[in-house]
Amino acid sequence: MKNIILGITGSIAAYKSADIANKLVGKNYNVHAVMTKSGVAFITPLTLQTLTKNRVFVDVLQEDNPKQIVHIDLPQSADVMLIAPATANIIAKIATGIADDMLSSMVLATPNETPKIIAPAMNTKMYENIATQENLKTLKNRGWLIIEPRVARLACDYVGKGALATVNTIVDTIEALNL
Repeated sequence: MKNIILGITGSIAAYKSADIANKLVGKNYNVHAVMTKSGVAFITPLTLQTLTKNRVFVDVLQEDNPKQIVHIDLPQSADVMLIAPATANIIAKIATGIADDMLSSMVLATPNETPKIIAPAMNTKMYENIATQENLKTLKNRGWLIIEPRVARLACDYVGKGALATVNTIVDTIEALNL
């Protein structure tokens, strides 16, 4: 069984992470959800724990087992690092090497050869901002696979590019890796 770390950040699209997790589990992947604190504001860890049958990680300082350092150990066994949805904030943190929460710490601890996928979801203006675009270019240059957001009516009532890619597109991208 292949291990996937599913990073979930503070986007309204976080509710779709439950469907992503459920579909991946249905395809026999072992999914470990890691949430930012702002992600928890949109969907509960209990939802993801119920779907994945794995503990959900939020706090980098929550180390229950003294023989394990989760933010270092879990990424070593990951076959894929997937962040969906990915906010402009987490994209900027990853691009600049900031590790100030559980998810960004796990990203830095993920081996370079492990496939890394990011699916942005944010307001059109935030997505189009030169800083976000340069950060995405940096990630792409480092080997990250970027799943482009869709053009749709966003939660803020803007119509434009920034909606999370469809759940099927994200799951199909994982499947295409032929792990």
